[in-house]
Amino acid sequence: MNSFKRDKKEEEDGGGNPFQNIEKTTVLQEARTFNETPVNPRKCAHILTKILYLLNQGEQLGVTEATEAFFAMTKLFQSRDVILRRLVYLGIKELSSIADDVIIVTSSLTKDMTGKEDLYRAAAIRALCSITDITMLQAIERYMKQAIVDKNSAVSSAALVSSLHLTKIASDVVKRWVNEAQEAVNSDNIMVQYHALGVLYHIRKNDRLAVTKLVAKFTRMSLKSPYAVCMLIRIACKLLEEEDQAGSDSPLFEFIESCLRHKSEMVIYEAAHAIVNLKRTTSRELGPAVSVLQLFCSSPKPTLRFAAVRTLNKVAISHPAAVTACNLDLENLITDSNRSIATLAITTLLKTGAESSVDRLMKQIASFVSEISDEFKIVVVQAIRALCLKFPRKHGVLMNFLSAMLRDEGGLDYKASIADTIITIIEENPEAKEAGLAHLCEFIEDCEHTSLAVRILHLLGKEGPRTKQPSRYIRFIYNRVILENATVRAAAVSAMSQFGATCPDLLDNIQVLLARCQMDNDDEVRDRATYYSCILQQHDKSLYNNYIIESPQVSIPSLERALKDYSQNPSDVPFDLKSVPVAAIPTAGEDAQSALPTEGMLVSTGPAKPVTLSREENYSEKLSQIPGIQQLGPLFRTCDTVELTESETEYVVRCIKHTYTNHLVLQFDCLNTLNDQLLENVRVQIEPSDGYVIIREIPCPKLPYNETGTAYVILTFPDELTSSVGSFGATLKFVVKDCDPSTGLPDSDEGYDDEYMLEDIEITLGDQIQRVNKINFGAAWEEAGSNFVEMEDTYALASMRTLEEAVKNIIQFLGLMPAERSDKIPEGKTTHTLFLAGLFRGGFDILVRAKLALSDGVTMQLTVRSTNPDVAELVTSAVG
Repeated sequence: MNSFKRDKKEEEDGGGNPFQNIEKTTVLQEARTFNETPVNPRKCAHILTKILYLLNQGEQLGVTEATEAFFAMTKLFQSRDVILRRLVYLGIKELSSIADDVIIVTSSLTKDMTGKEDLYRAAAIRALCSITDITMLQAIERYMKQAIVDKNSAVSSAALVSSLHLTKIASDVVKRWVNEAQEAVNSDNIMVQYHALGVLYHIRKNDRLAVTKLVAKFTRMSLKSPYAVCMLIRIACKLLEEEDQAGSDSPLFEFIESCLRHKSEMVIYEAAHAIVNLKRTTSRELGPAVSVLQLFCSSPKPTLRFAAVRTLNKVAISHPAAVTACNLDLENLITDSNRSIATLAITTLLKTGAESSVDRLMKQIASFVSEISDEFKIVVVQAIRALCLKFPRKHGVLMNFLSAMLRDEGGLDYKASIADTIITIIEENPEAKEAGLAHLCEFIEDCEHTSLAVRILHLLGKEGPRTKQPSRYIRFIYNRVILENATVRAAAVSAMSQFGATCPDLLDNIQVLLARCQMDNDDEVRDRATYYSCILQQHDKSLYNNYIIESPQVSIPSLERALKDYSQNPSDVPFDLKSVPVAAIPTAGEDAQSALPTEGMLVSTGPAKPVTLSREENYSEKLSQIPGIQQLGPLFRTCDTVELTESETEYVVRCIKHTYTNHLVLQFDCLNTLNDQLLENVRVQIEPSDGYVIIREIPCPKLPYNETGTAYVILTFPDELTSSVGSFGATLKFVVKDCDPSTGLPDSDEGYDDEYMLEDIEITLGDQIQRVNKINFGAAWEEAGSNFVEMEDTYALASMRTLEEAVKNIIQFLGLMPAERSDKIPEGKTTHTLFLAGLFRGGFDILVRAKLALSDGVTMQLTVRSTNPDVAELVTSAVG
């Protein structure tokens, strides 16, 4: 170890990073020193450390460079220096995936692995397994088995961890080491026992019965390793989640609960964390776990306090009543010296506390919010968002606090989370709109983040014209045209045009400002200003509505694809924008689902993620490759997956409905769960309702065990639109060939026909409609009055007991998009008007106004306006 010691002068110099300015080329030239004889261990160790440093900093070596360095490194096996030898093992591991012919060192590593020098053996095993492929594994299998049960715990652990890595390339070979792994589980060493349990689980993880037996066996015996017990708790949780009727009566749950009384704090926390994260946990089952976390809140160890309060923070979202018992302990943590703990304690109290405690807690947060990191500030902001929705009357206090946070220093994620919260409050609470917009106007005066400024300008353009005094926002928007970069200036021009289109009193002033913008030095800004100015000069509300207020809602990737196809295949027919699929709008459920995991927890967004494609865009490319489908035209809508069988049955079938203008494609994803059967010519025979015609069936040629295959059925929609809503009978048909479960090969070429009954497939109105967001529904409804067909009817929704229930069911049934937040019903109201908008296949617009009144049930007056009379009739008849 003498070579790693620093002399006194080095210590006085203050250290620093000795490898900070090294270059790859220089280091690779220095690596030629490895070929010198005799080997200089100290010098070679220093060069080898440089190579490892470069690789770990993300430096890329070419194949030739890596191979030359690797072969030079093999010469260092001549030296008996322990430190150099162990660095060589690390070098082999790092270069094994880049260099060629790395198997040349197999014999040297095997010799070290089976030698008497314990310091070499563990590292040699790791290096050997990193270069071994499936063909060479047989040669070292005997040595690996011996190493797994070795008396030296470091060697045994290295062999077990390497076995885990080898399961990725040769799981069948590693399965043969199960007896040695069983023996290693009985080791007195805590790490060996932990790693051995991990190997046993990975060997059996695809066999549910074997995993259940494994857990049952080890829950009865007392494992010495707390790490192993933690892993056992995680395996037990996975099994519990898969059980349909899991609960406190389950022996697995009893085992997890018993771990709350373990002597190791690590195990106790793991058990408590597991219980609170189980999906179907009741408040009674949560009790013991919350009690343990409450004790940890008063622990002298900061790590335990942090773990406890962070877990309670998450529980407070779904079970606030269960956490209320801990409020006194959480109050004590507000003054904790660790600011992360204090922040989580306050945000948890905000979720569980009463309305009266909000002011006091906000004052306490304000006292130290400037001292915590952005990550924890985001946690505070998320807690405030939940609080605003819980106590709408407190929006004034909370909004002032958020505006103060906006003025503080912080990164984009932090500022974006505050802006998102203010926008949410504006949308959910009409009383807070003016105050929220004022705070955002003040913020963009000094906003350094372009993307955030653009979003706020878009919001001002959408919400500003509908306030009592729209003119007050023009100054803030026009300031952006004078002071900001081109992207923000363009967004400001778009926002100003919204005021001109919506507020006739401001039109002349807006035209003057747009005229100034036409002299901008950026093309995009000038083009937008000219475009909007020309439209506003026409004084035509229909043009305002279609080209300024309501922006086209087409799918951008689909538009690009359609324009490319049109330009490559010239046609006399003009390009029709209605042929491009509408951009899918996420449902409220999808929005909630995406927000749920991060609510109240630490968030790390990492690098910018690519824009997520809609369901239609994901399937469009795949479907276009299938013969007979490409000719159907653009894909209009892809519906949610429907299960046609239970998940535990021998054949699992799911159906995905794809709607085109005149055709319906049914996609059947089939899974064979029987390992002794090979299915061939797999298809789904359907019995369509009247009017539908099957034009093609595309079977799945072969369906081996545990693989998913896909079959398709293509149908034409009925000419009568009212017949397009119906129910299809379905039967899975296939040829069965018995096969050997171990190889998957059929016993003979002969097979027999078989079939399996499936659930009926429902074709609904919503399957034929794409949701469209109407920003100004009133203007669209007024315009539709002159050129749309209108139908009206009254219905008694006797089964509905509340307006909220009626609104939710109407939206779900019709598959339309609620406009102007009309899906939110003010508290205490007995009457409500719901506005809905959408697009029917073929490009027919649909606008719906549903007037609801609550008495013994709910009475609904439904008015439908559409460009097609048959579509309007279909909507009214489907509801009836």
